[in-house]
Amino acid sequence: MKTSELNSRERVLAAINHRPLDRIPTDIWATAEVWAELGARFGDGEQIRDALHIDGIIDVRPVYIGPPLPPCPPDAGTDFEVFYGIWGARLQWVEHGTGRYLEQLSYPLASAQSLDDLKAFPWPSADWFDYSGLRALAAKAQAGRVVQCGYMAPLFVYSLLRGLEPSLLDPLLDPEFTRELLQRICDFEYEYHRRMFESCAGLIDVAQVTDDLGCQTGPLISLDMYREFYAPHHRRFIALCHEFGLKVFHHDDGGIRPFLPELVELGIDILNPVQWMCPGMDMAGLKRDFGQKVCFHGAVENQKILPFGTPDEVRAEVRHCIDALAGDGTGYILAPCHNLQSQTPLENILAMYDEAWRYGRR
Repeated sequence: MKTSELNSRERVLAAINHRPLDRIPTDIWATAEVWAELGARFGDGEQIRDALHIDGIIDVRPVYIGPPLPPCPPDAGTDFEVFYGIWGARLQWVEHGTGRYLEQLSYPLASAQSLDDLKAFPWPSADWFDYSGLRALAAKAQAGRVVQCGYMAPLFVYSLLRGLEPSLLDPLLDPEFTRELLQRICDFEYEYHRRMFESCAGLIDVAQVTDDLGCQTGPLISLDMYREFYAPHHRRFIALCHEFGLKVFHHDDGGIRPFLPELVELGIDILNPVQWMCPGMDMAGLKRDFGQKVCFHGAVENQKILPFGTPDEVRAEVRHCIDALAGDGTGYILAPCHNLQSQTPLENILAMYDEAWRYGRR
């Protein structure tokens, strides 16, 4: 069943809510190098979206007014400076040959060993942000796009503070320490997000309750560990989002199939990035098992096809994703499976969005 022409905001919301669409909506995630290349061709962000028929989701956040943050490298951007800086983490640019990324220089709680160490840590406060201008930002964004506000990721922030290896070992070696650290992280995140949601009541559509539970070959942690340490915090955050009428966007890389029944039961509404080449992530199976409750976001293969395929192979991949995840005509927002990388040919990016524009109308 087709519907009349929708604008970008209406189209994305219709997909999230499994309503009829005029065409499959699209979104974009990309590195700074890709944005610069697209900008040289089309102009600013809005001009890029308009030229490529990208519907998109616009993110808003409050202004930081707290204590001075750790030094941040040039060109890092305020978002990264604040996100890492409030925890005391420092960043550096690292060149990878095909582009550069901001990587952590320090893990502020790497040497912590006791509950006393946690008590002594300078924990961030929700008072460090000015929420007074957030409503105007959300209202402006909502005029044309779906609005996202917030990012809650307990395991990700735990790893930011401790490092990846300790974050995986702590629950096994010192459960009490792990619970206390998670509680302190999540109490701040809960209050910070509640204030954002209150300041923008009625103007935010989506918030992220996310994490990194998987890798290329499968889960990073066991389902039992997830249930004991992380699911209670996800449940609390999801309930907060739903209290304010927000849809929950869950970004989770890799082979996370074992967690999906639990995450869907907790109440996630949108699943990203759908790395279908990873074990258990077959798109047809995901649509069959979860497509009535979850809208899928992403999926266009971004490790082999987009950077190294031909434009025709990219077009075939777009059709593959739409057929698998939107066979019923809705419940899918097409986007690259994570950030478009700097080695991705411009003609492949153009082919992806042109094919989505054409084939997504069928």
